[in-house]
Amino acid sequence: MATSASWSTQGKGQTGTFQIHYFASAASYTQKQTESLPAPLPLSKLFSVLEERYPGIREKVLVSCGVSLGMEYVDVEELEKEEEKDGGRERVMIKPGDEIGIIPPVSSG
Repeated sequence: MATSASWSTQGKGQTGTFQIHYFASAASYTQKQTESLPAPLPLSKLFSVLEERYPGIREKVLVSCGVSLGMEYVDVEELEKEEEKDGGRERVMIKPGDEIGIIPPVSSG
C-alpha cells in the first residue's frame, strides 16, 4: 500500500501538501515548528506566501535565513530575480511531499 507521500508525488500536476520546518527565530515568529502548505508551489513564491500568513516575517526573519529544499540549500530571492528577468517562467517547483527548512543564521564561538 502506498503512503500519501509516495502517491502524491507521482504524476505531473498533482496537488497535495509539502512540509515546512521552522527553526529558531522562524519558529518563534510563526509560533510553529512545522506546518503543511499546499503544493505545488513555485519556490520563488514561498516568501510571498509566508508573508501573507505571517505579516512582517520577510523583513524580520526571512531576509537573514537560509532555505533548504530537501537536503539542498536554495536561494529564494535569487530565483525571484531570475524568474522576473525570464518573463515569470518558474524554474523550481515545490512538489507534494517535499520538505522545506527555514534556517536562521547560526553563530559559533
